[in-house]
Amino acid sequence: MTDYTPPKVWQWNKENGGRFASINRPISGPTHEKDLPVGKHPLQLYSLATPNGVKVTVMLEELLALGHKGAEYDAFIINISEGDQFSSGFVSANPNSKIPALVDHSTPKPTRVFESGAILVYLAEKFDAFLPKDPSVRAECMSWLMWQMGSAPYLGGGFGHFYAYAPFKIEYAIDRFTMEVKRQLDVLDRHLADNQYFCGDEYTIADMAIWPWYGGLVKGVLYEAGEFIEAHTYKNVIRWADQLGERKAVQRGRMVNRVWGEPDTQLMERHDASDFDTKTGDKLAAKA
Repeated sequence: MTDYTPPKVWQWNKENGGRFASINRPISGPTHEKDLPVGKHPLQLYSLATPNGVKVTVMLEELLALGHKGAEYDAFIINISEGDQFSSGFVSANPNSKIPALVDHSTPKPTRVFESGAILVYLAEKFDAFLPKDPSVRAECMSWLMWQMGSAPYLGGGFGHFYAYAPFKIEYAIDRFTMEVKRQLDVLDRHLADNQYFCGDEYTIADMAIWPWYGGLVKGVLYEAGEFIEAHTYKNVIRWADQLGERKAVQRGRMVNRVWGEPDTQLMERHDASDFDTKTGDKLAAKA
């Protein structure tokens, strides 16, 4: 309990502490002028290997694994800790200043796509892949995709912030968000008890969206919170997470724009398939 009473009108007059305090602000728009780099491929990705960024690089690598040569892409780092997301170029690609952002130069006028879920749908429709054609299964896929987009803020901005990043621990906040995250994991675990993937036997963008967040959580690589949430009790989620983690495209996607962890798990920028080293991908699978 604290004796804090909210003021009649909130004012931003100090940093609130925590890991990302220096880049948090209550206004939008660019803070500095800087153009985005443009590589040699039509698809240009500006991102970082956070869970939301990994969704898209996994999708692109899966498309390439299927033989879609048009899915070749350049991936440039947007370092959110240094405020790269507030450059004029990035704000032009995503007015919300959040990674990832995709710019497709294959269209008559370059097409910008922001929000990771929107990027997954855009790519799935563009290449006619990983989005079910059967109306009922497609609805299931879109439902789980929207579930992830709506649920992850409780995991990241809620649980992750107060458990891992807040300047001090607040019991009420941690209890509140832990309860919700465990409820979400139970939703996933019950569904996966009867389904190989989130849309039955079909691997889709729903799996790609959920895996970096909830797969990472139960495998202990997200917030290092596996023991705290008793991740081992969600056996069906773990089975599914392991199954996806064995996919070579998933291993490659997880490396792109990664700037932390063991050096052999990082591919800071990606411009060609030859940027990957096969042995590095195998090592990453063992660490996942």
